[in-house]
Amino acid sequence: MGKALRLSEKWFRRGLWLVAVVFAGFLIGLGGTLVGDLPRVEAELELDDFLDLRAVQPLRTQVEAAEEARAQAHSALEQARLQRSKARSESRSERESFDNWLATRSVTQRAEHDPEVLARTRRLDALQARERATQQALEQQEQALLDARQSAEQARHRLDELEREGHARMAQEQRRVELRVFLYRLALTLPLLVAAGWLFAKKRKSTWWPFVWGFIWFALFAFFVELVPYLPSYGGYVRYAVGIVITVLVGRWAIVALNRYLERQHQAESLPDAQRRRELGYDAALAHLAKGVCPGCERPVDLKNTGIDFCPHCGIGLFDRCGACGTRKSTFARFCHACGTPAAPAAVAPALDRPAAVSQPDAPGGGRDEPPPPELVPRTP
Repeated sequence: MGKALRLSEKWFRRGLWLVAVVFAGFLIGLGGTLVGDLPRVEAELELDDFLDLRAVQPLRTQVEAAEEARAQAHSALEQARLQRSKARSESRSERESFDNWLATRSVTQRAEHDPEVLARTRRLDALQARERATQQALEQQEQALLDARQSAEQARHRLDELEREGHARMAQEQRRVELRVFLYRLALTLPLLVAAGWLFAKKRKSTWWPFVWGFIWFALFAFFVELVPYLPSYGGYVRYAVGIVITVLVGRWAIVALNRYLERQHQAESLPDAQRRRELGYDAALAHLAKGVCPGCERPVDLKNTGIDFCPHCGIGLFDRCGACGTRKSTFARFCHACGTPAAPAAVAPALDRPAAVSQPDAPGGGRDEPPPPELVPRTP
């Protein structure tokens, strides 16, 4: 079809396609902004909205207190361990010093050293008593830490049970919110899709076709990008059900359209040759011929073969001779490409109704009875 257009018309059409793309882009931007704001219609869900705060709040307070007590007990335990380590080190050092001193005294056996033995023994006993006290303090802090940890775990366990129930209720409400938001999107995009279908069927070839195609692209984008990815999933049932419905509808439409197309083609191929060529659109016929396809039955034909003047599949005339210069030309051409003579109107009478010889006053040597040219005799497919 592009080869049959004037150069300026081609550029105008390209500019109009650009207008359609830009128009669709602005519509898609506006629609995306609107669809993106649809979730704001619903209030944001929070876990506390689905919990019994009278039962949850004391548990949270207990957990916080237990965590704080555990932190304090852990800090005190570290201090107790440090004190015990220090007391144990001092006691060990004093024990070693006392043992060395006793060994020295056993060699000298001097009686004046007896008071010092008692003093050293008392100091060693004091260090051992301190070591035992630090050990007891350490054990107390370990017990406090264990109690705080167990108390926090118990409170956390009860709190987790309540929060799991709240999460379950919140998930149910979230699914309902997703379904409502999806219905909002569906209510917005489905009318656009219906309008786009009507425009495609009725207005795609009208004067305002750039805006029609821009709106069609916008509606398809809104449906397949802004709606389909947000289909709610309840175990996959909704997605699969919607997919099945869409597939059945599209498949049914394709089957019906194919049958109607084949029926139209069958009816068209049964018409006389001249009538079929007259009913075919000029631009559509040239577009088919440019692709090497018969305009009548849309089957491939070797148009480069100069011996083929009629379609071997449906019998429609593809080439004839110019009545003025005799040049072979397309039967769909309006003028002869060799001499510019306008093409003669095609005869519409079926071949069966024609006599063997007809009078053609408009042909060269008009008024004489002579056989009609081969290109004007329709052939039965």
